[in-house]
Amino acid sequence: MKNLMKSAALAVAVSLCASSMAFAEESVRLSGSGASFPAPIYLTWFKDFSKKTAGVTVDYQSKGSGAGVQDFLNKTVDFAASDSAMKDEDIAKVAEGVQLLPMTAGEIVLAFNLPGNPKELKLPRDVYSNIFLGKITKWNDPKIVAANPGLKLPDMPITVVVRADSSGTTAVFTKHLATINPQFQKDLGEGNTVNWPASDKFIKSPKNDGVTATVRQTPGAIGYIEYGFAKLAKVDFAQLQNKAGKYVVPNAESGAEALAAVKMPESLVAWLPDPDGAKSYPITSYTWMIFRKHNENPAKAKAMREMVEYSLTEGQKIADSMGYIPLPKSVVDEVRKASANIQ
Repeated sequence: MKNLMKSAALAVAVSLCASSMAFAEESVRLSGSGASFPAPIYLTWFKDFSKKTAGVTVDYQSKGSGAGVQDFLNKTVDFAASDSAMKDEDIAKVAEGVQLLPMTAGEIVLAFNLPGNPKELKLPRDVYSNIFLGKITKWNDPKIVAANPGLKLPDMPITVVVRADSSGTTAVFTKHLATINPQFQKDLGEGNTVNWPASDKFIKSPKNDGVTATVRQTPGAIGYIEYGFAKLAKVDFAQLQNKAGKYVVPNAESGAEALAAVKMPESLVAWLPDPDGAKSYPITSYTWMIFRKHNENPAKAKAMREMVEYSLTEGQKIADSMGYIPLPKSVVDEVRKASANIQ
């Protein structure tokens, strides 16, 4: 009888141990890092996905697109995020292959801090590009006054707030400025970092939230940030003149108009440096998650595919409310198909 009880106890212990091991095997922790532009929506998605997916946790560090791509190359993360996609020379360094997936889209706004908090500041194309070139330096510049006849603009210097880190937001913003202003292309060019004018009126801050905070704290400041950050922080932002000459406010509609003006190529990397369309917001961009095609851990690969599927379905439903642009259905279909490459 004693032996029978011992055997039963041993069987239970073995069974519990096996269950515990199975549970341990099922537990997957995914780590990602990169772009701050989509960080608010990504963090919301990942928290909800982790809650709804048994045994899976997703951690994401918002540290800037350049740092995320570097982490991905160093293999310290399972996936990365970047607003400037990934350069061909960096993709070539990844023996496992790279899959870029556009996961959401957003608009870059020019947040400003002016006395009296004017709600409808209009900035023509040549004005805002020349502010960031350091050529227009006062808020009561004749060109700004001419575009805003109803506003009393102060005689105060413009403090320009730019990114201190390697930033996909900077890449998208400077690509647009270089497209609309040949002098900007010649003097500063485009990229994750550029050599901004050497002036005490140019201030550098890290990440989208850093630029947002600096603009809020600095009278006379203007800075480029993602629309979602401006919405969350309740900062004022300008209406920008688009290619058709119209002044447009950023929102889901003007962003969707801009996305409709570009066809997604097979690489799933599409740029909109100066979109067509009378209703298009002029600085609109996709932002990408970056995965390895071949992963050593099949459970992680499966969890990443599930994370992408969640983002394409449940995730897109909250995009507009958080200040992002829901992906067009045709893009969702292409991303879903390409996500099968994550193995």
